[in-house]
Amino acid sequence: QVQLVESGGGLVQPGGSLRLSCAASGFVFVNYAMSWYRQAPGKKRELVAAITETGGSTNYADSVKGRFTISRDNAKNTVHLQMNSLKHEDTAIYYCHLGTVYSIYGYWGQGTQVTVSS
Repeated sequence: QVQLVESGGGLVQPGGSLRLSCAASGFVFVNYAMSWYRQAPGKKRELVAAITETGGSTNYADSVKGRFTISRDNAKNTVHLQMNSLKHEDTAIYYCHLGTVYSIYGYWGQGTQVTVSS
């Protein structure tokens, strides 16, 4: 069965960095675009970043452009989110997602908490 397992969340000070990872299994990873979503308390889940099957194209939410970088390693079935210059407003649960359109296939990771606080 499809599994998406995130890691790398935690507590970081404003201006700091974190790298999230998602280990995927149960499907042919190289055939699917992947994305990261996040959900802050009291807010809707929103798309943060997406990457095509080959990694040749990426897109980002305006709020994270220039600070976050999504990448993938098709040999290891992993997708990463490098987050730099973190801000308080980046605090959220971050979810690895199969595909780009919200819940297109219905598969999500369990989520990893990112807290930006001094």
